[in-house]
Amino acid sequence: MSLLEVDHLNVWFDRGRSQVVRDLSFSIDPGQRLGLIGQSGSGKSVTALAIMGLLPESALMSGTVRFEGRRLSGAKEAELAQARGRDLTMVFQEPMTALDPTMKVGRQVAEVIRLHEESSGRETRRRVIEMLDRVGLPNPDRITDAFPHQLSGGQRQRVVLAMALMLGPRLVIADEPTTALDVTVQAQVLELLDVELAAHRAACLFISHDLAVVARVCQQVMVMLDGRVVESGPVRQVLSQPIHPYTRGLIATARLDLARPGSRLPTVEDFYAGGQL
Repeated sequence: MSLLEVDHLNVWFDRGRSQVVRDLSFSIDPGQRLGLIGQSGSGKSVTALAIMGLLPESALMSGTVRFEGRRLSGAKEAELAQARGRDLTMVFQEPMTALDPTMKVGRQVAEVIRLHEESSGRETRRRVIEMLDRVGLPNPDRITDAFPHQLSGGQRQRVVLAMALMLGPRLVIADEPTTALDVTVQAQVLELLDVELAAHRAACLFISHDLAVVARVCQQVMVMLDGRVVESGPVRQVLSQPIHPYTRGLIATARLDLARPGSRLPTVEDFYAGGQL
């Protein structure tokens, strides 16, 4: 049985006038790493929020989302809250918006423990410090008592990873987790994510616009455009032998040398104008 099943998912905003996800169906097996790529606005993050039950109240949604056979779409908030953090979890793109600036780091990491398990204050603190150490933070006991603004961007992203991985979830949704980081820190965070996913034997839905990162992290990939999946398959096959013109355009953009005279980034409108989409 698949770990996650998404069946004919549709999402609308603006009172149903703007559709951002269109008839999306896919599944993720235990331990599988699936990449979701596409330009900004293609529906990647909205798909993640729909799976987690975090869409704004103004959004409209149809279709079904099942986790280990039980239906999450349409479930009551109490049921979703029990699943989030314990069974499936999400790493957001910008840690400063994911973290509460008024709360110390340790308290925020400990929140997932308090929500799902019985644990004394001393034991909870010990587990938080241990987890912060596992994600490579220096002086984790000091970090526990720090506020988010006192940490670097890379340290904040490690804190967010610690929060997401605290209880060993079976599915991690990572939404552009390294976009705001420099290349060196990005490589460290990706290595950390790889180690932790393997340690928990967790599956991952990895959302990104960076093809090189997806090729490093994932086994399978889906390409989204205007809320639809236009191509999917094994990462190496899709990135080395793309079929859809939009996928070919994404790959061409990643390889484009803008230093060459006459070089220009292709746009989605180029494909529409050429009748390729």
